[in-house]
Amino acid sequence: MDASRDPYTWRGATGWKQYRMLRPGRGMYYDVKRRLPFYWSDIRDGFTYRAFAATVRMYFVNLLPALAFILDMERKTGGFFGVNECLLSSALAAIVFSLLSCQPLTIVGITGLISLFNYTIYDIAEKQHITDQYPEFLAWVAIWAAITHWIASFGNLCDYMRFITDFSSNAFGMYVGIIYMIKGVEELVDQFTSSTPAAGFLSCVVALCYWATVYGLELLPRTVVLTPTLRKLLSDYAYPICTLFWAGFVHITGPLERADVMRLPISRAFYPTVDRSWVVPFWNLPVKWVFVALPISILLTLLFYYDHNVSSLGAQARQYPLKKPAGFHWDFFLLGCTSFVGGILGIPLPNGLVPQAPVHTDSLTQYKDRLDITREIDEHGNTTERRQKSIVAKSVVETRLSHFLMGLGIIGTMTGPLLIVLHTIPRCLFAGVFFVVGWGSIEGNGMTQKVIFLISERRFIDPINPLLRVARRKIMLFLLLQILGVGFSVAISQTIGAIGFPVIVISLIPLRWVLMPRWFTRRELEVMDALTADSDVVLSSLGGKPEMPEVRLARERDGLRSASGEEGPLDDKENDADSPDERESDTSEAQRLKQLEQSGRNTNAPFTSGKH
Repeated sequence: MDASRDPYTWRGATGWKQYRMLRPGRGMYYDVKRRLPFYWSDIRDGFTYRAFAATVRMYFVNLLPALAFILDMERKTGGFFGVNECLLSSALAAIVFSLLSCQPLTIVGITGLISLFNYTIYDIAEKQHITDQYPEFLAWVAIWAAITHWIASFGNLCDYMRFITDFSSNAFGMYVGIIYMIKGVEELVDQFTSSTPAAGFLSCVVALCYWATVYGLELLPRTVVLTPTLRKLLSDYAYPICTLFWAGFVHITGPLERADVMRLPISRAFYPTVDRSWVVPFWNLPVKWVFVALPISILLTLLFYYDHNVSSLGAQARQYPLKKPAGFHWDFFLLGCTSFVGGILGIPLPNGLVPQAPVHTDSLTQYKDRLDITREIDEHGNTTERRQKSIVAKSVVETRLSHFLMGLGIIGTMTGPLLIVLHTIPRCLFAGVFFVVGWGSIEGNGMTQKVIFLISERRFIDPINPLLRVARRKIMLFLLLQILGVGFSVAISQTIGAIGFPVIVISLIPLRWVLMPRWFTRRELEVMDALTADSDVVLSSLGGKPEMPEVRLARERDGLRSASGEEGPLDDKENDADSPDERESDTSEAQRLKQLEQSGRNTNAPFTSGKH
């Protein structure tokens, strides 16, 4: 599709037409119109091995963290949430978004942040002595949140997600990764306090070994051991292989079995964990608490607005060669629908999964190993041939079939026989799941890469590393701003004020677009930051690609004006150098940057928000 001619744009709009809220449903209409012609190909393209491998991988990557978070919620909500609520929530999200969404690559399910939200609300209810009305209060939070989701969707407010750059998405990814690691440690600590020391020590061994083996198998495609087919096969099925092995490990007859580690608790198939109906009697909540739920629901909407849309951006990030269009407004409307239904049923509200969504796209990506040969000549004239492997993403199987089959698998898991199978899984294994997913968001994070650059010995840094063009104090300042955002978010998450952390996360966006262009030069920001998703087929759903503020400020400093509005090309006379000496000595670099002026970013910047 030719996304450059997409009719959904606000450029040139005047009068009342320039206000998004006054043209309700416009973004949703074009989302559906843009994606509907691809619906049949979304199904047909799924009949490949990559879709099957992605289905198996995502079943485990989605289910295991969800079960881990439900254990956390069960401990901190008086046992209200259990395995059945977890499975129903995950299945509901998978079926709805695989069949009806415009972005079927985005995996939706139970996140650590909704877990944090749910038990923080329980703490508030406990302090107000209304724990007996916790389900009804939670239902009203979900109902109000659904309404605010629909207002945001019809008001075209998802357009502002086009301003998400790696600065905020990396910080958010780091925050999520740290929360996952904390939850893993908390689960292991609970093994010691709720069971025997032997069970606690065995739990630590299983969790760490599970983490190591999954990490090792998923790392195989980067190596040159075995054959390409075996490397990919072991990587595709790392989760089921390690889950089956370590779940069985604790049942080996002898000292391991006698350690009696705690296992996943289950209840009757297809019934709520506690003795109640699936429909929460939300109409019984006193009117006062109905309206108290409103401000909490607004905070929840802010969380979902950022979390879900960043998940969608991550699943369609610039490293994936996608061809089919996106649909942010329609999908956020669907998220409101699942929030409404989830609140009525008394299940955790599903949401976009930041670590897992890119994993789904990665699982569907056709990678090819490429042999790069370079020849070096020494001072004696001898030629040395060096061989290096690189991995190239050739294409993505853009299908909704893997997402749908994963949902069917989760529904099947709700049956009695498979619940009994789940009951054999030791709880410590879920700590290992926390470590795997959390470390994935930390290891490949742009913040981590910049820290490694700063502490590396200078003479061994690759001379083509773009960060060498930025002063170290500026890299430190960039990192400091991210660390402050992450630190404040993690700190507030450990208090009863945890429901306020979305405000801190959202505030990173105006910080990047309003203040940072005044603290950094255009060249520095182009090296260190970029739009999280810069593909036209993705950004067409958000009103088009925005002009970066540092580009606009550089033009204004030079006294130039763009004749074509928000996305217009820059004047040929514009130069990024900060001094006449730089302009003379760096003409080739300036010419390269000229080719990037349309997007305002540096394509050599290798930093993404996670290891996927």
